[in-house]
Amino acid sequence: MNRSWMLSRRTLLKGAGAALALPLLETMGWADQPAALPANYPTRLSFIYVPHGVDNDNFWPRPYQTDLALCRDALPAILDPLATEIHEVLVLGGLCHFNAEGDNRAHHARETATWLTGCQSAPDIVRNAVSADQLFAQRIGVSTKLPSLELGLQAARSAGNCDQGFSCAYHAHISWRSPTQPNPRELNPRAVFDRLFASTALSGSNAYGEASLNRSILDLVSGSAQALGKRISRDDSRKLDEYLDSVRSVEARIQSVERKAHERSGSVQGIDLDTPAGIPEHFAEHARLMLDLLVLAYQTDSTRVSTLMFSQAFGRSYPEIGVPENHHEMSHHQNDAKKLEKVRLINIHHIEQLGYFIKRLKGVREAEGTLLDHALVLYGSGMGDGDRHDHKNLPTILAGHGGGLRTGRYVPDCAGNFCDLLIAMLGRAGCLIDHLGDGRRALPDLA
Repeated sequence: MNRSWMLSRRTLLKGAGAALALPLLETMGWADQPAALPANYPTRLSFIYVPHGVDNDNFWPRPYQTDLALCRDALPAILDPLATEIHEVLVLGGLCHFNAEGDNRAHHARETATWLTGCQSAPDIVRNAVSADQLFAQRIGVSTKLPSLELGLQAARSAGNCDQGFSCAYHAHISWRSPTQPNPRELNPRAVFDRLFASTALSGSNAYGEASLNRSILDLVSGSAQALGKRISRDDSRKLDEYLDSVRSVEARIQSVERKAHERSGSVQGIDLDTPAGIPEHFAEHARLMLDLLVLAYQTDSTRVSTLMFSQAFGRSYPEIGVPENHHEMSHHQNDAKKLEKVRLINIHHIEQLGYFIKRLKGVREAEGTLLDHALVLYGSGMGDGDRHDHKNLPTILAGHGGGLRTGRYVPDCAGNFCDLLIAMLGRAGCLIDHLGDGRRALPDLA
């Protein structure tokens, strides 16, 4: 069959040294897709991590609330931000990470390091295991521009001793490419944008990004975009316009953050030494920029797997929502009502960002569905109760419909452990493995 009219999946918009990846269009050929991948559109995996567990009394639905769509008006307070999208998620109870218990010490190092590896980490030396996201990247990610994306919202030490002889590397990373090599997290939205959309024309900026404060990559590729618009279908043309609008919106927000940082640098009194140039000052703004960048990365098939750490062990503060204290400090609540209320506020704030991501994925059309139909988003913590330092009944939410996930449900007592869930997720995305950590089978509760 003559397919000369079809575009290559790797077609780029180019101009003046810029290269802008395209979204997956109907007029793109998928014949070059590796046979090991699922048919048609690929399944994307996202792993979003939060530390210190949750306020359990206000996170879990009641045991009889297994049909979440019927209970959307009576959800626990922490899940309430998901009310309008509750039919898109699966809440999984009873999942444990037994290898995180270890010898009953360094629980914060282990809650993070074990989350995607299922490995019992060791003191004095750095020794973990390859994480689930990297198993996927090694098999599936080789066909994309970026095999994986590792993002974070808070700076952290990666070397030295952070917890009873355990390396700081355990605290700062959930993604591990080998037992001794964690993947560094990117904190700066501009750096992520530049990795997705290469532009040599905008690469000569100074420390404050002055050259890119007002210029847009879209200006550099406008001619190429106009020419492409004449070759594609009307539906693809609408999809392209929506995509370019999203790119410009994200780019403008990044430029705004950079401009504010540049303005602060002009006044010694205004400098915020705790907020590096280019990093948004507030958690929600930072989180949503990174989540929007992930949407663009998936939309362009630049990557198919990502990790995002909202925070890490020992936490951060959230003064913008009335929690100036450190999350870690509040998690040791000892049933103090005031501390528990602040833990709950943090948990709700985190879930609000998850809800935002779900809506953004759902808002991007792809084939006969949306990006959310071709995604699996895992949100959770490696600790169940921050006060008890346990790794049982881990707060876990799985969103999306990739691999035929049956959502809108609460499973109070899953028939397996957390590593079984990871095996199931990878399998549904086309990466079949028979074991991971202490997992030996795919969790059966997803269908």
